[in-house]
Amino acid sequence: MFAAGTYVERRARLAASVQSGMLLFLGNGESPMNYADNTYPFRQDSTWLYYFGIDLPGLAAVIDVDEQRTAVFGDDLTLDAIVWTGPQPTVAELAAASGVTETAPAVALDGVLGAARSGGRPIHYLPPYRDEHRVALAGLLGVPVIKADAGASLDFVRAVVDMRNHKTAEEVAEIERAVDISVDMHVAAMAMVRPGLRESDIAARVTEVALAAGGGLSFPVIATIHGETLHNHDHGNTLAPGHLFLLDCGAETAMHYAGDLSSAFPVDTTFDSRQKDVYRIVLDAHLAAVAAVKPGRPFREIHLLACRTIAEGLKGLGLMKGDLDEAVAQGAHAMFFQCGLGHMMGLDVHDMENLGEVWVGYQGRPKSTQFGLKSLRLARPLEPGFVLTVEPGIYFIPELIRRWKGEGRFFDFICYDRLEAFADFGGARIEENLLVTPEGHRILGKPRPRTIDEVEAIRRG
Repeated sequence: MFAAGTYVERRARLAASVQSGMLLFLGNGESPMNYADNTYPFRQDSTWLYYFGIDLPGLAAVIDVDEQRTAVFGDDLTLDAIVWTGPQPTVAELAAASGVTETAPAVALDGVLGAARSGGRPIHYLPPYRDEHRVALAGLLGVPVIKADAGASLDFVRAVVDMRNHKTAEEVAEIERAVDISVDMHVAAMAMVRPGLRESDIAARVTEVALAAGGGLSFPVIATIHGETLHNHDHGNTLAPGHLFLLDCGAETAMHYAGDLSSAFPVDTTFDSRQKDVYRIVLDAHLAAVAAVKPGRPFREIHLLACRTIAEGLKGLGLMKGDLDEAVAQGAHAMFFQCGLGHMMGLDVHDMENLGEVWVGYQGRPKSTQFGLKSLRLARPLEPGFVLTVEPGIYFIPELIRRWKGEGRFFDFICYDRLEAFADFGGARIEENLLVTPEGHRILGKPRPRTIDEVEAIRRG
């Protein structure tokens, strides 16, 4: 946890933003896998962590904006439980570490909220993403389970998004720890890869690095020779000469701040000529996008700059043709770059995705419906304190090639006769994490290999 004063100040700013009513926080509970005592690894709700910092299950809290009171609700462990867990701090001790002096048993929450409802006071809650919370809201607030999402408070959402989007110096330092560990994960994989290994061997190695650093993974590891599947979590393939390996993984610190890096590197000790050609284009797009990051610049423009750079490089390879500005405007480049350039990052690897991309990355404005562009998670003008990823890529998806060619799509821009030769390529992407500063930006974490020479130097050992 940060110092108690950090959480006190955050809660005070939040209360001032919402102005009236009660703010309800539901911490996460344990989630059984196949029976009650065999649970998934516990992960606390990120907004709960941001305002309270207490990383244990079974807690809830209320900020009474009108009465300027904050209370944490939860039950101390019984002796039977302590036999299995060992001694744990009391709820009062946990709350005190967060700067909260008022606590009560979990059952008391129902009465507090019931009194507020009887008095006609607004009770604000955030969009639930777990069914356990939808059920809890039904019982506490009388909200039908199927309508729990619709009853979430937009005032609460906007206030949280505005605060969590702007990272403080202590948050940036914690994120940078995560990025440093993430760099170590990628360098370890680059040094290890060789023909005959399995994808699962690489996934295990990077997981080991994250765990040994005292934290964990910020998301399930993507470690694959089939990089054309953008979120490929299968690790069942064996590496062979000629394969290009794609690694997308990041560390999460003990305080649950995330890092998120992507790399592409050859299973051989050097890139072959085709791999070099594609990788150079991805790197050019990455460098152009990173250079464009600065306050006031809409990230949508930076995304389109990366798309234009990719299209230009592919035209040089004979894979695209025609007016490239028009090709990007119509979305023809999405044959090769089907996703968005980046996203916000912090306590979540896709920061606050549960609160809605339209609020986090679009300031409430609608998203595009165009294939490719609709997957852009961040479009708004950038501001100092934002932490985001920059992650251009090129992916050759055989099914997409087959369908678009069969539908006669973008024949003015895509050279399908040349494209067939790349159907077995896979995919490549490069990702780094940036802080937007008042002057421009800063790449977070220690340097990581990204040029062809840097990657090959590690591959050769």
